[in-house]
Amino acid sequence: MITLKSAEEINKMRRAARIVAEVLEGMREWVAPGVTTAELDGLAEAVIRKRNAIPSFKGYPPGSARPFPANVCASINAELVHGIPGPRVLQEGDIISIDVGVILDGYHGDAAITLPVGQISPEAQRLLEVTEGALYAGIAAARVGNRSGDISAAVQSHVEGGGYNVVREYTGHGIGRQMHEDPQVPNYGSPG
Repeated sequence: MITLKSAEEINKMRRAARIVAEVLEGMREWVAPGVTTAELDGLAEAVIRKRNAIPSFKGYPPGSARPFPANVCASINAELVHGIPGPRVLQEGDIISIDVGVILDGYHGDAAITLPVGQISPEAQRLLEVTEGALYAGIAAARVGNRSGDISAAVQSHVEGGGYNVVREYTGHGIGRQMHEDPQVPNYGSPG
């Protein structure tokens, strides 16, 4: 069930999201050949804690037999999502997706970015361009009168028009007091 948020709740989510954005902007500077994913995790945690926030991912989900052990997800090259930071060293030509979640005043913020590590191949650069274009196609479809299917269809159309396929096993999601809330927003679907 979708939980409608008050203006105050949206503002709290916005403040959490600003911290996420600050961490992701930092990643643009920190991601480089020779850096480990554990180092990136530590840098992210330092920013989050400095802002008096809590990393959403560490220990998620609460009470789980195998909670997530890190502050961010760091997925390199063909790793799809939820990579665990550790001793792996970034290499020239890699691409890395960093997913960051923050809790501030009881509300979550969550976003991800995919970045090049140094100089990347033309194929990897094209993948980054098509996926970024898909993000903007989805944003353009998120307007009054449209439905989530319009967003999903716009993303899928852009990705497939670029010669790629969308992942169907994972979706976007709502957020608020919980990390994952309704609605689920797949990256594929029909308009409407």
